[in-house]
Amino acid sequence: WRHIGFTFLTFFILFNNLIPISLQITVDLVKFIQAYFINWDKDMYDSETDTPANARTSNLNEELGQVKYIFSDKTGTLTKNEMIFKQCSISGIMYGSGNLAEFNNYELLKNLEQHETRDEIREFLTLLATCHTVVPENKAYTELPTEVAYQASSPDEFALVTAMKLLGIVFYSRTPDSVTINFRGEKEEYKILNVLEFSSDRKRMSVIIRTPRNEIKLYCKGADSVILERLAADDQHVKETGEHLENFANSGLRTLCLGYRTLTNEEYNIWSTKYREASTAINNRNELVAEVANQIECNLKLLGATGIEDKLQDQVSESLTMLHKAGIKIWVLTGDKKETAINIGYSCKLLSNQMLNLTLDEANLEDTQRQLRQHCQQFGDSLRKENPASLVIEGQTLKYALQAPCRQDFLDLAISCKTVICCRVSPKQKAEVVELVKRSVDAITLAIGDGANDVGMIQAAHVGVGIMGREGVQAACASDYTIGQFRFLTKLLFVHGVWSYRRLCKVLLYSFYKNICLYVMELWFAFHNGFSGQILFERWTIGIYNVIFTAAPPMALGLLDRSCNAATMMEYPAIYRMSQNRTDFNIKIFWTWCLNAVYHSIILYFMSYRMLRHDIVHDSGIVLGSHLYLGNLIYTYVVFVVCLKAGLESDSWTLLTHIAIWGSIASWFIFFAIYSYVWPTFPVAPEMRGMAKYVFSSPSFWFGLLLIPITALLADFIYNCIQRTFYKTLMQEVQEKEVKHQDLSDLVASRQTPAAPRATERLALLKSVFTRTRTPREVGIIDRPYHGFAFSQEENGVVPQDQLIRTYDTNIEKPPGY
Repeated sequence: WRHIGFTFLTFFILFNNLIPISLQITVDLVKFIQAYFINWDKDMYDSETDTPANARTSNLNEELGQVKYIFSDKTGTLTKNEMIFKQCSISGIMYGSGNLAEFNNYELLKNLEQHETRDEIREFLTLLATCHTVVPENKAYTELPTEVAYQASSPDEFALVTAMKLLGIVFYSRTPDSVTINFRGEKEEYKILNVLEFSSDRKRMSVIIRTPRNEIKLYCKGADSVILERLAADDQHVKETGEHLENFANSGLRTLCLGYRTLTNEEYNIWSTKYREASTAINNRNELVAEVANQIECNLKLLGATGIEDKLQDQVSESLTMLHKAGIKIWVLTGDKKETAINIGYSCKLLSNQMLNLTLDEANLEDTQRQLRQHCQQFGDSLRKENPASLVIEGQTLKYALQAPCRQDFLDLAISCKTVICCRVSPKQKAEVVELVKRSVDAITLAIGDGANDVGMIQAAHVGVGIMGREGVQAACASDYTIGQFRFLTKLLFVHGVWSYRRLCKVLLYSFYKNICLYVMELWFAFHNGFSGQILFERWTIGIYNVIFTAAPPMALGLLDRSCNAATMMEYPAIYRMSQNRTDFNIKIFWTWCLNAVYHSIILYFMSYRMLRHDIVHDSGIVLGSHLYLGNLIYTYVVFVVCLKAGLESDSWTLLTHIAIWGSIASWFIFFAIYSYVWPTFPVAPEMRGMAKYVFSSPSFWFGLLLIPITALLADFIYNCIQRTFYKTLMQEVQEKEVKHQDLSDLVASRQTPAAPRATERLALLKSVFTRTRTPREVGIIDRPYHGFAFSQEENGVVPQDQLIRTYDTNIEKPPGY
């Protein structure tokens, strides 16, 4: 047993290098440099915002080439987050047109002067000019109220206050206790009594003010779902305003409802006492404040609604179409109402009449469960398969769908659809949806967003991409990669993702191959030395095999290899499916490379051993037949074979590739020639003294250098010839047509997997059963430059928003330098 133990320990030490310890360093270095390739890509530089692409991590480069699901925010991600006030509804009358670039104010200003609704119009305009958290900045060289710039906590508020300025209702001064506006030439100062903050739970914001006429009024703006339920019972403009809201949403506009009420001094004093107690409570302060606020925000009178346009980013539609062609499923998670999200879906070509469009808008758990199961049953055999279908689900329904009784049915239905749009969702729900798919589906997920409300889903996905947009840098700071616009995502995935994936696969496979090819020689040599543990190679040459002689080829594969050029990969997104399906690295391919390494080691060892079965006499009379002489012969042949193997696996040869391969071979010869004469100058490797002279002067060595590596690689060469002639992959056919400068469209189209006829017939039948989404009318997108600032308003922050705006006093002159 002692002998067995020593033998086991001996061979354990001999084969410890079989697993490439240098692999981790090689992979990390390759990934690190690949990240810089992303940073240096000028095609992903956004000149408008001076934002280059930035890889904030290098550990996920290869996952960019395997993405199957993309979860995207809408506002600021698919759209520009540049808000323009387009339309409004006041007392049941609609103003403005969605077809014009700016708000048409002629009729509104006319009615403000001589219409029966002029009082409501004035109240509407005053509300928009006072109910906000915007901070004005007057220019130092003028006292004109129109010469004012705004800083806003959201682009929506910026758009509303700017629109009021264009109408002549200019908000130009804020102090800790008041706001001052210029209402078409008349100065009006409103005392701010209380500010009831906006939150994702409340979905509204209110201010309580004392007017110049000494009236106390509550102004409230927010989502229609919360404003309409707080109206007085006898409000007469609900129906007309509701129709206008639907019209705004169908035009792709973001909507807000506006209401107000007049308070008596007694009402306000009683409520103010309650509010003061709630705001100073030690425990459950936020809940108590929300409850007290809810008590005063009732019996409102409906003033009207606003419609704000959020323009699409450049080339968003084309980018989403390319992603769909690449087999990527798109999920849009937005806080907007269903009609607005659907319209954007049609504008982006996420939805179309050629798809089966499903909607889920249930009010309770039982109905949600029933509807999900019904849809899943109607899909039949097409369930959990790729279908030309879309799903639109409301946030309230999504809350029930994510609960245990419905979760699996919702997942089955959602992954059966090409596109999923989740409306009215909170940041927490976004993260829950991403986590559900990530945990349940064997696929790489990517989340992309631009604001603080997208941080949760960005961190939940495998890969997070942040857009440096109007809403600040919260999303960018939480992401793995940052880009300037959504359209740059296509190159990030199709080019850098695919290149990184294919290159890294080759680095991993090649690293295992080259180590197995050398170190398994010790096993074959053991059969000839009686398993004594005698090593075949000199110990220092073993140690620096991965450090010097075979370090450059995997780096060349990992950094310089290119399956096809970037323009081709962008033009034909279907090529992305190859890396998405992980065709370059799996168990079968891994063991094929390992067996290939064993085969090469057998050829290299036994042919070299057979060549030296009879001792060779050197000119000096020394007999060359020692194990070290054999080892140096084999070592030279191994370096030749593994370096040329890297060349066979390279899809593109560059000058640096030639230097890496031939330079690695030359480095061994140079090292061998020097290392053979370092002793006795240096007390190392005395057994190698003069070995280079004996090896290089032997005709057998040079004959073997010509014959043995060729014999070892002949099978690889023949396999590659047969495979590329009769069993070409799509990538190989693309490479050949690229070289011949031929058109690739017919090739890519012919190799794409067609939809199953049976599934198509099934979907045609289901169209008569499922609810279809109506096609909204097209909305013109007109460019307009953006001025000012927009950033995500932090909820429940250290400094509440109402306290923050009370610290401003714009009447105080700023010190020089600001």
